Amino acid sequence: MRLASTLAILLALASSALASPALAQGNAPRPQKLGDFGSWTAATFTEDGRKVCYAFARPSRSEPGGRQGVLLSVSHRAGARDTVTISSGYTYPRNADATLAVGPTSLPFYTAGSTAAARDGAAAVRAFRNGREAVLKGPAQNGRGTVTDTFPLAGFGAAHDAITKECPAAAPPPARRR
Repeated sequence: MRLASTLAILLALASSALASPALAQGNAPRPQKLGDFGSWTAATFTEDGRKVCYAFARPSRSEPGGRQGVLLSVSHRAGARDTVTISSGYTYPRNADATLAVGPTSLPFYTAGSTAAARDGAAAVRAFRNGREAVLKGPAQNGRGTVTDTFPLAGFGAAHDAITKECPAAAPPPARRR
């Protein structure tokens, strides 16, 4: 859960810096944009001396509206590939679950603070590559009602390919001989 919360904070800072060059001048991690791919942006930044690659999209619809910083992201970092998180713009109720639907595929997400994270990032990425939009439904901050965010998937495949090329998976260690 700590990884998801840390990632959400860093992605929010990095996406803000990409959107506003003035913010990029501060002490926040300085992202390097890889490109725009349809509704998605791919970028990198350095964390603890290691490169982190990520792609993100903002929602095309949010109900209720008025929340800031809502973002769907997929990241690659040392030891963690295809980490899928959503920054919700509000704090989820404690121990809440959320569900992301991509067409007929329903994917479970757990929550921590204002972040929802896929329980199976690889399954989410497979669904994103074949879908048109991803719809997250989660409980409202007070536990009453449902919050819905719809994210476009146009360009996801190209954005994911860009971050995978920039941050390739580490080679497995050589087999030990007996």
